[in-house]
Amino acid sequence: MKREETVDYHIRSAWHAIARMYNQQALKYGGTMSIGFALLNIDSDKGTPATKIAPLMGLETRSLTRLLKSMEDKGLISRESDTLDKRSVRIKLTAEGKIHREHSKEIVLRFNEAVKEEISAGKLNTFFEVVQGINQLIENNKIYDKILQ
Repeated sequence: MKREETVDYHIRSAWHAIARMYNQQALKYGGTMSIGFALLNIDSDKGTPATKIAPLMGLETRSLTRLLKSMEDKGLISRESDTLDKRSVRIKLTAEGKIHREHSKEIVLRFNEAVKEEISAGKLNTFFEVVQGINQLIENNKIYDKILQ
């Protein structure tokens, strides 16, 4: 089987192209795709508990810790004790973080608009169904059962 015939090749190839595109746009604002994605996953009014951000982004805790430190150093976020649970830390956007969040939102929305202008709603719905099916297959965790027996 050629690599171009595998499902993962096309998913990986598309994701790398999207990531490069987002990173090129983020550089215009002194950021990265990861920072933009994190900003979009933080509630702009109430903030978000630090423990909730990693699962929202599909990141390991260690990677998120480095990312949050970088964002804090850039003045995009602040860490505050949760008013209800003092053991919990809430990540809040600074004024600068809110500006960068809006830039990130505009970039993501523009990409989605461009895709919808070029690809029919029917094809996009099929794409979403296929991706959801692949995710379900992976979540069921039975892909390699026959091989390992």
